[in-house]
Amino acid sequence: MLSISEALDQHDAAARKKTQLTRTPAVYLVHAMLAGAYIGIGVVIMTTAGGPLAVAGSPWAPLVQGLVFGVALTIVVVAGGELATSAMMILTQGALRRAITWGRAAATLLFCMVGNFLGAMAFAALVHFSGALGPSTNAGITIASMIEHKAAETTTELFFRGVLCNLLVCLAIWSAARLRSEGAKITLIFACVMVFITSGFEHVVANMTTLSFGLLGGLPHATWLELARNMGAVGLGNLVGGGLLVGAAYVYAAGRPAPVEATTSAPAGADAPVMADAR
Repeated sequence: MLSISEALDQHDAAARKKTQLTRTPAVYLVHAMLAGAYIGIGVVIMTTAGGPLAVAGSPWAPLVQGLVFGVALTIVVVAGGELATSAMMILTQGALRRAITWGRAAATLLFCMVGNFLGAMAFAALVHFSGALGPSTNAGITIASMIEHKAAETTTELFFRGVLCNLLVCLAIWSAARLRSEGAKITLIFACVMVFITSGFEHVVANMTTLSFGLLGGLPHATWLELARNMGAVGLGNLVGGGLLVGAAYVYAAGRPAPVEATTSAPAGADAPVMADAR
């Protein structure tokens, strides 16, 4: 298992890679759209597998939905993609450790959100026109119920559910970064995702797909105004949960990097704190 400092070094490199990738906007956009679509796969399997139980009023529905949704984040990690919720942690850590600037971090995160949304909308359109989540299906009924429930939540509730959601998502990504076993990484991702889905917390990218289904299907509680409210409240909550409670917390927990001892043969500036750039 990597130490906290070693994992932070990896995330510094990841933060630089993300910001550098935005210099080729079309390439970065594809990466972000793929991640948005992959999270949409989680929404589909969650409603198709858990929908019959939810419609029947089974108390096991949330647990089943939580157990299967982990496939979405696993695909993002294994297949590759730029996901805004995990980027909130990685970019925050990179900026705090001066691997990247705050301006580049903010611009990259905004670009990622746009790409995730476009990917989620495109994937939702594909599923909508397939009829797989039609209004008469258990999955379609579950989607409508989810959207109605989200619309009934106050903005404050959406915010704090967003905080709790990305606390768990970023714990999954952070912990997986420290592990060396691929099997252990996947198991941990499924476990953390199961907790946030079963508990009813809010993930901004998953909501992009869910509300897109509602907009395409003309559901009464799915409006562009509700989409904007949800994205704003949940997105800000996700940023606090992932960027502050996980990202910044572990930068602080790692402490100040130890300085390199100066020697007669050392180059100028060798007594500066060891930063992630020296890799």
